[in-house]
Amino acid sequence: MERSMTLYILIPFMVSYLIRVLPLTLIRKPITNRFTQSFLYYVPYVTLAIMTFPAIITATKTPISGVFALCIGVVLSWREKSLLTVASACCIAVLLIEMFI
Repeated sequence: MERSMTLYILIPFMVSYLIRVLPLTLIRKPITNRFTQSFLYYVPYVTLAIMTFPAIITATKTPISGVFALCIGVVLSWREKSLLTVASACCIAVLLIEMFI
């Protein structure tokens, strides 16, 4: 039992470690390819979006309220409103939609 638990911890540790260390050891020169630079620049944003957007839609009782709140949040963010304003408007939108559905 203890050996399998150790493997369950050791294997993810090694995978995470190798993903972080291999690029540092294999790539010593600066990256000059513009496509590769832009790809690496947007990887964190895409990863965050992939984890966040499904959670926004499925965190509410009905997906309709999640999608509606997402749309309101995008519009308010596009108009450069503050984070507090966007978050409050999204919460109020979910509350109102779920009250009427």
